Amino acid sequence: MNDYETQRAAKIAKNQALLATLDIKTLTGRKPVKSDRNGEPQAKRRKIESAPSRTSARIASAPIKPDYNDDVPIKTITLPRSATKKSKRGALGSVIVEELEVEALVPAKDIDEIRAGWTSWTPTAQPPTRGEDAVFHFEDDFETFTPNKSPEEMLRLGVFGGSYFRALKSRKLGVVVQDDWKELPPSWTVGLNVSKSLTSPVYNPEINKNGVQCGQSIEEWEAAGWISHEHDVRGWFQWYCRFFQGRRCDDDERQISRWRKCVGVTGRFRSALLKQYGRAGVRTAEDYGDEDGDEDDGVVARGISPVVSQTCLHWGWEVRQGDLDGFWATT
Repeated sequence: MNDYETQRAAKIAKNQALLATLDIKTLTGRKPVKSDRNGEPQAKRRKIESAPSRTSARIASAPIKPDYNDDVPIKTITLPRSATKKSKRGALGSVIVEELEVEALVPAKDIDEIRAGWTSWTPTAQPPTRGEDAVFHFEDDFETFTPNKSPEEMLRLGVFGGSYFRALKSRKLGVVVQDDWKELPPSWTVGLNVSKSLTSPVYNPEINKNGVQCGQSIEEWEAAGWISHEHDVRGWFQWYCRFFQGRRCDDDERQISRWRKCVGVTGRFRSALLKQYGRAGVRTAEDYGDEDGDEDDGVVARGISPVVSQTCLHWGWEVRQGDLDGFWATT
């Protein structure tokens, strides 16, 4: 043993004696981790259980059992009214959102009772008056509801692709609704091709006054929870037809609130359309609904969106000269 080995052995003995006095256990070496050629640890391999290589010839050759249940039943969906949310400030400025209890639009009534209610109502209000600005005015309780197109005018101009009163299956009620267009006053539909303008099974954009498709289907309105089945199974326009004829019901406030948000004085579609007129520099509105049928250049030629124009018409409102004058006066 040379001097180096002698000194090394002495140091090891000294260190072991020191560890013995400190009562420290020596650490055992860890098992080295295998690495690949690049020095990276190798990933563990997952064991893949393979399927048996042999199968029964009798089972393999057996034919697949056919399924004759092609007509899958539609699951009834729950259609709640859109509930508002309350928020309050929590600790450190955090926002806590509280869900309000959802109020269903469909009451707990028998289907036959609901259907009977659609036609058992009687008028309780006088017909609206119409001002020189072509705006309709109802009784004082509804002074903010000011459409300028009647249901009859809407039908004759062309709305909803001619399919609003088509046969409709309500997924919520589980019934098919049809022929309810016949409750409209005969004067509203005289001269109209009912099969094209009211009950077409297919949405036809060419029927619409502006020749474009817009809006959602009644089925989509129902799925969104916008239909009050107890009152009007087809939604907004059916409500407007009955309201115009003098019916008053518990759903009036909700429907008028929706109308105001769409085409009321500050409604989003009305505001968007007037801004388009403003950007196009148009100061003279088209005179929709003239008895002689004369119109100006048309909304497309003027750079006005026909989709937004048709959407407003679906809510019983079109741009009139007074609307444009008011817009330019505040611009």
